[in-house]
Amino acid sequence: MRSLPINLPAHRAEPACDFARAAFRALLVEVNLTPKPGLVDRHNTGAHRDMDLGHFYRSARAIGVWLPRFIQRGREDATLPAEQQLARLRPLGLACENQMFRATGGINTHKGSVFSLGLLCTAFGRLQQQGRAIGAEALCAEVAAMCRGLVDRELRRNNAGQTAGQRLFAAHGLSGARGEAEAGFRLVIDGALPLYRQRLAGGDDEQRALLDSLLWLMAHNDDTNVASRGGLHGLRWLRRRAALLLAQGGSAGEAGLARLRRFDADCIARNLSPGGSADLLIVTWLLAQLGAQE
Repeated sequence: MRSLPINLPAHRAEPACDFARAAFRALLVEVNLTPKPGLVDRHNTGAHRDMDLGHFYRSARAIGVWLPRFIQRGREDATLPAEQQLARLRPLGLACENQMFRATGGINTHKGSVFSLGLLCTAFGRLQQQGRAIGAEALCAEVAAMCRGLVDRELRRNNAGQTAGQRLFAAHGLSGARGEAEAGFRLVIDGALPLYRQRLAGGDDEQRALLDSLLWLMAHNDDTNVASRGGLHGLRWLRRRAALLLAQGGSAGEAGLARLRRFDADCIARNLSPGGSADLLIVTWLLAQLGAQE
């Protein structure tokens, strides 16, 4: 069943409520999508032994409470230059993240999505308060402006090597979620989102459109979650396999779903989980709900 896009004309009084609800729903849409190679879904826990579907539901509920607060922060700070916004968001982001960890018993289910959805909700609040048009391109451009210089500051010049992301940048130049945000989610805007819209326009249901968009992201994303588990060799393997499945028709029909299930089993055997691509799929679905407003 296809979700209906939310329409956010500038004169509406409460579009922020719709956007925050859509951001919360995006978390649930992603985790319920099945089958997802290496990821928690309704069939199995993927390459994870410490989390299941219930953890993701609890995490989504905990995060959902905070999403309107990011929008409000964006509204309050709308007169500030975009490059000053990120520092003012950190306390809110950490509080949301801590709530997630409390809900999951310390398990990292959605840390990447706290980052990306927090940025997008804040950008939404800024654009709304400034009276600017709100669409996928505009939101992502605002996120890019807010994150300008982030990779240089946190990964290139001040890399303490304390996180997996910092170590992967130092060793291989992979910029992960920071790089995607600073680039304005270009993998989504230029690839996954157009593919998702194309699939829906061609008559595919939402599930197939999402599965093929996920495969596209897996084939193109330098996913630090995968690299941290399987190194560059594991990342290259996963990208090649996803590209092959897309070339074979993606998730279409029983044959396509059977290939996805085999890919899932192979990811589990290799202990690979494309969590970074899953985070970008959440962004893809959320931005698609805005409709074609640009």
